[in-house]
Amino acid sequence: MIWSCQETSMGTCGYRVVTLGVILVLIFTVNIHEVGASVAKTQLENTGVVTTQSQDIDAAATSGHGSSNSTTAHHRYHVFHFDFDNVEAAYVVSLWIFIASLAKIGFHLNNKLSSIFPESCLLIILGIIVGIIVYLALLYNGSPSSANPAQYSPQYSLNAKTFFQFLLPPIILDAGYFMPNRAFFNNIGTILLYAVIGTCWNAASIGLTLWGITSLGLTSSEIPLLHCLVFSSLISAVDPVAVLAVFEEIHVNEQLHIVVFGESLLNDAVTVVLYHMFMDYALQDQLIVIDIFAGILQFFVVGIGGVLIGVLFGLFCAFITKYTAHVRVIEPIFVFLLAYLAYLTAEMFHLSGIMALTFCGIVMKNYVVFNISEKSQTTIKYFLKMLSSMTETVIFMMLGTSAVKDNHVWDVVFIVVTIVACLVYRAIGTITLTWIANKYRVSKLKAVDQFVMAYGGLRGAIAFALAILIDDANFKDKDLFVTATILVVMFTVFVQGITIKPLVNALKVKKKQGGSSTMGEQIHVRLVDHMMAAVEDITGYRGNHTLRDKWEYYDNKYLKKFLLREKQMTKEHSIMRTHSKLSLKDAMHTMHSGFSTANMPANNGQSLLRLISNWSVNSFHDQ
Repeated sequence: MIWSCQETSMGTCGYRVVTLGVILVLIFTVNIHEVGASVAKTQLENTGVVTTQSQDIDAAATSGHGSSNSTTAHHRYHVFHFDFDNVEAAYVVSLWIFIASLAKIGFHLNNKLSSIFPESCLLIILGIIVGIIVYLALLYNGSPSSANPAQYSPQYSLNAKTFFQFLLPPIILDAGYFMPNRAFFNNIGTILLYAVIGTCWNAASIGLTLWGITSLGLTSSEIPLLHCLVFSSLISAVDPVAVLAVFEEIHVNEQLHIVVFGESLLNDAVTVVLYHMFMDYALQDQLIVIDIFAGILQFFVVGIGGVLIGVLFGLFCAFITKYTAHVRVIEPIFVFLLAYLAYLTAEMFHLSGIMALTFCGIVMKNYVVFNISEKSQTTIKYFLKMLSSMTETVIFMMLGTSAVKDNHVWDVVFIVVTIVACLVYRAIGTITLTWIANKYRVSKLKAVDQFVMAYGGLRGAIAFALAILIDDANFKDKDLFVTATILVVMFTVFVQGITIKPLVNALKVKKKQGGSSTMGEQIHVRLVDHMMAAVEDITGYRGNHTLRDKWEYYDNKYLKKFLLREKQMTKEHSIMRTHSKLSLKDAMHTMHSGFSTANMPANNGQSLLRLISNWSVNSFHDQ
């Protein structure tokens, strides 16, 4: 039998069971709405019959002999009720999460499949299957509009408001809170170079190229220049969700990962400014010089404003957790709630919510971790990882469902040129900007690194959400832009996402080293930092080490005294904690090597077991 588990491995058997479960849930998800509608219709018809009968009886009684005794029909009491409309939204959301969780289980049970395809690819495929099922079900049940039946089920497609307000924030907070701060700020100049100059270059070059081919009559319709620039501004930005999904699977070295991922986070401010600026320009009858200067000034307002809001909310969270010693259970709430408020506040003022959330997470990790308990740290870590993984899964599935609709505009020339332009101009920009950055970098970016950076410029849900936000009343080519955006996202996720891992292995790109740094490595890094700061101070050169040393001085002298419950060093020296962990690991290794406590004195044996027990608890908190 096909579904027999006796002749297959447990992984394959589990994968088949999970696949069958997903299919059954899909069928149930689609049909339950139709069942609810049928039941509601039947109840309405029955109500109408009862009302008519009641009216007839009343009329007969009134027209009789003037009797005051009138007969009134009442609804009978029902033991069982079915009211799906009352819980439809919450029920569908819960089923989405359930399907996404089943999909992740099935994906990781099949090792062969997960070694070839990124998880995001299979989730998009699953979303397309869901979209096709919904589409056919609505057609079969007689949708009011056969032209686009999917529009009557908005809960099955990716909504821009839902994406930006609920699905994106957990992923960005997870990235910012667990950001390797040292690597990020060591490469901040290079990241800003790619995020600002690179994004502007891609937007301008792609927009002018598309306008050129439409002006030559190579496309189905001629598109104005500003409309092309609106589309190029949303399609030119690297997507942080797609980059996270793919780069965490290929395990490139920390420097390469932080440069690409940092660019995807910080180019949000540039994308937001370009998108709104070109859209406003397109709606104006005449541009004047002041409009251009206002657009340039908005770059700094959106970016710096988002950073300031994130930093302020992060510091405020650190100050609040300073007084939560007696209410430990609510400590994680402040981290999640204030980070989300930072994002919403930035969006409320049309600033960069992604940058606000990123820097809020960075500041929180630097201070809040010393105020809250280890149990709260564990709760924050695993809940945030679970939430970001879940929303990432739902995003890719809903990208697939959103692709199934009737109003696509298939302009082959426009779509193909868009994909080629994204690849070519991304490569040109990466090579040029890397040549400039390497002139000032100590650790140079090699040719293979540049290839991974250019090839890893993935597009994702942010571009799609911005595309569906375009006003179709003023942009007649919105459907073409949405179709092109979907295909660009599919190309980058499927073609580039699938092939980047074999290419990284073939080019022998340096991989990320597993495990945390040892005590000796930590001491060596700190020693080199202080030595380089001293050398820079003697020579009069103000470099990274001098700035870091100055920051640590003022941070320890002023900020930490105000924000932390007690001095960091009064709890326990970090070097002593490292020494304790190493000693406990040695004891655990001794036990695993076959050492027995039977021949030891009772007190010594109990002490060793207690030591190992403490090691197990500490290792759980450090995960």
